[in-house]
Amino acid sequence: MTNTPLWQMSADTVAQRIASRELTAEDVVTETVDRMRAVNGHLNAVVDDLGDEAIARARELDSVFESTGPVGPLHGVPVTIKENVDQKGKTTPNGVKAFADVIAPDDAPIVKNLTRDGAIVIGRTNTPEFSFRATTTNELHGRTLNPWNDWASSGGSSGGASSAVMSGMGPIAHGNDIGGSLRFPSAATGAVTVKPGLGRTPAWNPSQKAERGLLAQLMSVQGVICREVRDVRLAMRSAIAYDPHDPWQVPVPFDGPALEGPVKVAFTRNTYRFETHPAIVTALETARDCLTDAGYEVVEVETPDICEIGETGYRALMGEISVLMLDDIRKHGSTEINRMFDEYFELFPPFEKDELLRQMARRSHFIRQWNLLLEQYPMVLTPFLPSPTYSWNRDADGKDGIMDVLGCGIWSFAINYMGFPAGIVSSSVHDGMPVAVQVVGRRFREDMILNALEAVEERVGVMAKKLFERELF
Repeated sequence: MTNTPLWQMSADTVAQRIASRELTAEDVVTETVDRMRAVNGHLNAVVDDLGDEAIARARELDSVFESTGPVGPLHGVPVTIKENVDQKGKTTPNGVKAFADVIAPDDAPIVKNLTRDGAIVIGRTNTPEFSFRATTTNELHGRTLNPWNDWASSGGSSGGASSAVMSGMGPIAHGNDIGGSLRFPSAATGAVTVKPGLGRTPAWNPSQKAERGLLAQLMSVQGVICREVRDVRLAMRSAIAYDPHDPWQVPVPFDGPALEGPVKVAFTRNTYRFETHPAIVTALETARDCLTDAGYEVVEVETPDICEIGETGYRALMGEISVLMLDDIRKHGSTEINRMFDEYFELFPPFEKDELLRQMARRSHFIRQWNLLLEQYPMVLTPFLPSPTYSWNRDADGKDGIMDVLGCGIWSFAINYMGFPAGIVSSSVHDGMPVAVQVVGRRFREDMILNALEAVEERVGVMAKKLFERELF
């Protein structure tokens, strides 16, 4: 038996120990809710405490277990859900005061998939206004802090999720990603994630009044943030269950075929016109060495121009937002988010009319280039950002701040624009904070990406364990 507190345990361990009758769901959920209530007052990661409901649900599942066994592979595992996704009977404000009374009529597919397999929702996590910042703060709930350092951003837009999971408020946190919203928070806090590719996880909000724009449909995905790679894998196998509400989802098994011989990984340090911080170089080289030690064949290459792809994606999405979202942002957004969108539009001038259509058509050219690269190298080890962790409000500090946080995130945004999966793992530490790298892979090969992330994690250690040892909160 281990002396590890239940709230520190991995989801994989929790599920196994509940299944073997060493623990009950009530044991795990009660201790995790206690942890949430002990630290959330400082971090403000969970903005809707569902702890009492969760404990009651855990008792129900314990009763079911006695008669039928586990309801699924996540039986009794505490999770959090991001507040921009529908959960029946709960609000879906998306960080906006004016939407604080929007009540979900039903669960979104990602919530159904996780809870159907036995996960228990203990709380809903914070997101910035319209889920459109690289840090997490809003006028409705306030700022979410990074558990490593009050100065640092918790990332965005799933900053509540990353702060919650890394501080012990459940081993699995739901999040989503249209331009980096799973990966920015994971990089900021030392968590791990895989941004699924287009068609992998189902997406739909029963409370929606209109369909999302085409680019939003192609770029936005649902996923999870965890402390350990094995938990991302466990949760993703449940998260991908098919739901017909999502016309883009493809029911493909999560685990693909093994590749023959050493798996080839392309490697690049290129951050294009943005200066690469030495800490990023160290993280990349460490991850490269970890993969080599694990038996991968790592080859340094020049990839197709990711700067062009990322900036084209920014401008195309800005064009869609200016038509389909801007009225709501102007009407319901804060003064700060409206100023930031003015700056977004200056820095990434929206494509309009026929030019927007031409540029969206050109998207297939970029994907074709990367498909050819990934045919030769099934994965690519890349930078995520050119610099380590940024201060919590840097993206609101004028156009320079936006470029320092979002504008330089070409490696993040380009991958969404093309619809490929990509994972984040921290491979080193700089100034007491984790430093992350990204692994991009073929479509529907999130399993292969997770194997690579795990090879790094096994050699550098789980960042959350280093955080818990510091007892910062």
